[in-house]
Amino acid sequence: MKIQGDLKQRKTVMALEKRFTQFVESPTVSGTGEATDATVPRGLPKIETRTMSFFYGTKQALHDINLQIQDRSVTALIGPSGCGKSTYLRSLNRMNDIIEGTRVTGEVLLDGEDIYASEVDVVSLRKRVGMVFQKSTPFPKSIFDNIAFGPRIAGLTKKTELQHIVERCLKQAAIWNEVKDRLKESAMALSGGQQQRLCIARALATNPEVLLMDEPASALDPASTARIEDLIFELKQNYTIVIVTHNMQQAARISEKTAFFCMGRLVEIGRTKQIFTNPIQKETEDYITGRFG
Repeated sequence: MKIQGDLKQRKTVMALEKRFTQFVESPTVSGTGEATDATVPRGLPKIETRTMSFFYGTKQALHDINLQIQDRSVTALIGPSGCGKSTYLRSLNRMNDIIEGTRVTGEVLLDGEDIYASEVDVVSLRKRVGMVFQKSTPFPKSIFDNIAFGPRIAGLTKKTELQHIVERCLKQAAIWNEVKDRLKESAMALSGGQQQRLCIARALATNPEVLLMDEPASALDPASTARIEDLIFELKQNYTIVIVTHNMQQAARISEKTAFFCMGRLVEIGRTKQIFTNPIQKETEDYITGRFG
């Protein structure tokens, strides 16, 4: 009986390894590849949640989440719809504060400091922790004014400095060459993929340390998705990135670590290869192999 059980386990692992190989060898993205131990940052976590729970009124959406996110890395949050991963993401820069009746218990730490402490300035927090949403949301302004919006709100008015910021951020978002001669044109005239990269550039304009991405490529075509994924791979050299995705291939391609959420609980977190090839929890295995979700 034990031999049969071991054989079944080996077959499951082999099937998961094959699935992961298909993910990372997908031709959709170039130049990314599988993360190795050497590429995963060491040291203190950039973000940490300790027994963190979240409530919409009387409804508890997250239960005792303990999770560490390392600096200058990509962490993917996966799980079925309604599992709490987007709620968790929005908790990391207090975006849920705008929803009446919500509350958080436990700790959410950024560089070891609780972002829900009474003395924390939320505007300053959101400059440090930027966010890119599922649907691209360019302002009905020019391309230039979209990027310059945040610095202007912060009090920057010098034209040469604004021009430098706009150019730098558009280059970081890999869209400069496509729009450099159109900066005075409306951002609304850009394609969907260009709009999303513009929104990423706009988030970078406030010099954040962390980028939160809520399914940033879910509404895009494969070519635009590839550009976004390549961009994420480049940005992690300088930023801590946390991304919610329903696309497990995407999680496998771009992240060093993957966290699996289910029914408001963190079921498992680990190196992405381990999560996709040899998960510890059966719930994770069932989700990865498509048995539910």
